[in-house]
Amino acid sequence: MRVAIIENTRITHHGQLGVALHEAAALIDLWKPWSGQPLPDRIEADALVVFGGEQAATDDHTHPYLPRLADLMAAFSQADKPVLGICLGSQLLARAFGGENHLGIAPEFGWTDVTLTGAGRADPVLSAVPETFPIFQWHSDTFTLPQGAVHLATSRVAPHQAFRLGRATYGTQFHFEASRSVVRDWSRTFPDLVEKTSPGWASRHDALAATRGAQADAHGLALARAWVGLIA
Repeated sequence: MRVAIIENTRITHHGQLGVALHEAAALIDLWKPWSGQPLPDRIEADALVVFGGEQAATDDHTHPYLPRLADLMAAFSQADKPVLGICLGSQLLARAFGGENHLGIAPEFGWTDVTLTGAGRADPVLSAVPETFPIFQWHSDTFTLPQGAVHLATSRVAPHQAFRLGRATYGTQFHFEASRSVVRDWSRTFPDLVEKTSPGWASRHDALAATRGAQADAHGLALARAWVGLIA
């Protein structure tokens, strides 16, 4: 299988999703449009992954490639090819199909609880995890569900945590790719931003990583393997 991956920021870890793709012997085509690399008119791949970034899904003025990326996500989905949008990627996916982006109203950081909806419990990917599970979050924006989307998961702060369009197009607001190693690197790379976002995080990190972080690692890998399993 060949999977196209779009990175939207300088520090992008493939994490648990990278593990699952490696297990499946996937060939990876990597695009970094944030760096000025143009997106092609057409990407030849069996699936498309769009990772997160610090920009908003509507920041066309600073990241002019975003409308084109949203169009690519829609085209892949409409061709019945698996699409996965994580964090910013989920917000762009919602935009691509007519959802509204709401900025700065739903801040979440750290290993937080997400709960499956009834549809999520029956979903071929989300059913790989318990009904309520801890998973890593780092965002302040959210979105409305596009028309026709199946609502799969919710949280107290951001109700639209995961959704599916069609057979295999998924958006997850939470970072299920973020293993404890990924979170540790983010914490070391962006200490001032992390402290501003969650005061005292550095002192709490180790205890949380050993408990909720360990659980999240298992859940994240289960989700990654389940989504990769949808790729023909």
